[in-house]
Amino acid sequence: MGRTAHSKDGETHTCGPLKSLLLINPRSGRGSPTAEELGKQAQARGIGAHVLEPGANPAEIALRSSASVLGVAGGDGSLAPVAQVALERDAAFVCIPFGTRNHFARDLGLDRDEPIAALRAFDGVEQHVDVGRADDRLFLNNVSLGIYARLVHRREGNRRRREAFARVRAWVILLSHRERLGITVDGDPVESRLVLVANNAYVLELPSLGARERLDEGKLHLYAPGSDPAERIAGRFVVDAAVGRLEAAVDGEPEVLKMPIEFRIEPRALRVLVPDRS
Repeated sequence: MGRTAHSKDGETHTCGPLKSLLLINPRSGRGSPTAEELGKQAQARGIGAHVLEPGANPAEIALRSSASVLGVAGGDGSLAPVAQVALERDAAFVCIPFGTRNHFARDLGLDRDEPIAALRAFDGVEQHVDVGRADDRLFLNNVSLGIYARLVHRREGNRRRREAFARVRAWVILLSHRERLGITVDGDPVESRLVLVANNAYVLELPSLGARERLDEGKLHLYAPGSDPAERIAGRFVVDAAVGRLEAAVDGEPEVLKMPIEFRIEPRALRVLVPDRS
């Protein structure tokens, strides 16, 4: 196990080879615990910790590490780049809920309000989960096209404005936007203002709206409300659009995807550690 040291700015650094490394996104946290507090708790458990500086690339840091277990403390958008590195190196992956919604953590069965308790996953049990691909881009939750993606892009553009104003403006866009996407799925026209490609099936009934009961079904689910069919299930989809590019939200992060794009599933590809509940 490697040693750890602190710099003057409080960031945690690793010294020597490590078995486990936790990358902490301080911009994802909700205030308690702070990124520094979470890092100290990780160190106390023998886990190397690194608080990311603004502009840092977590995938590059993970690639430089020799750790056999790679963890991320952040929101959903922070996870996939490091999960990609874990796949490439056949390392185990740990998700620590440290963002606003933490959908992947919830679907793993973690308590989204207890990031420190989730550190037990580094000594936990292994399970294999599916990952999705949008061409070569890995996603753990979903990729959305259309109105929700547009809201994500507007949210990112307005994040320096007052939160309440940005939220009201987003709802105005949602209620007033009537443009159809004009896209095709495997060559079939799909008339919907929203297309969502999900890694495994989402529950569409209350009270579990948006949750996934399993992460190892080995299927993509494509949802297009208002179209026929409204849901398609397959291991692969090809989505195209005449406009050539579409605004997208990949695990909640704004992107612009070039069309056509191939979505595919990689069954049970990712080794994930979760706390032992026995």
